[in-house]
Amino acid sequence: MKITILAFFLILQSCQKKTNVLFDKDALTSKNWTIEQQPEGTVVFANHKMEITDAKGCTVWFNHKLEGPIKIEYDATVIDADGPFDRVSDLNCFWMANDPNNPSDFFKNSKVRAGKFNNYHTLTQYYVGYGGHNNTKTRFRRYNGKIERPLLPEHDLNGSKFTITPNKKMHITLIAKGNRIIYLRNNEIIFTLDDPTPYKSGYFGIRTVNNHMLIENLKISSEIIGS
Repeated sequence: MKITILAFFLILQSCQKKTNVLFDKDALTSKNWTIEQQPEGTVVFANHKMEITDAKGCTVWFNHKLEGPIKIEYDATVIDADGPFDRVSDLNCFWMANDPNNPSDFFKNSKVRAGKFNNYHTLTQYYVGYGGHNNTKTRFRRYNGKIERPLLPEHDLNGSKFTITPNKKMHITLIAKGNRIIYLRNNEIIFTLDDPTPYKSGYFGIRTVNNHMLIENLKISSEIIGS
């Protein structure tokens, strides 16, 4: 009987999720990020935080390639304090991004992309535009690298439930785990996708335009079952 109970607990332990934290708030320094931004904007790193002030378009890429299964978490605050770019809109992100035209060097065209949104349409990646179109729409897209950026009806949301509250911290979670792709806001699932041909590795980026936001409490981890 003792052997049976011991074996049961060994099996149970082997099936539990084991989380391996790869990066945390200490990675919120300039050396870990590549800034692609249109003129007049700034990105400042200080005290384990990233502050983006943007005029015409900005993507800030975490410059370490991530391998799935992966979970990316961070807190984001869209600032409205009467600043010149304090527009409450576009708390956006990319994850598992790759450049099919430069598969071995994602940042080869970094200066060409330069934060202009149309220049990202040829990438393969997952994208959420939260509170886009002046805080009226929230959308999820799976970019296929062919410019058209298909949008499923169930991934096109509107209404006050899916808008940004200014000056209020939001906890964002991005997951890519096998075929399962998930976006959560404050631990509530907003989007899911069962992707038959998932993107299993790639880059993560914070995306915005004409916006002022603060990013903090970064945590990137992998979840492995049974080992």
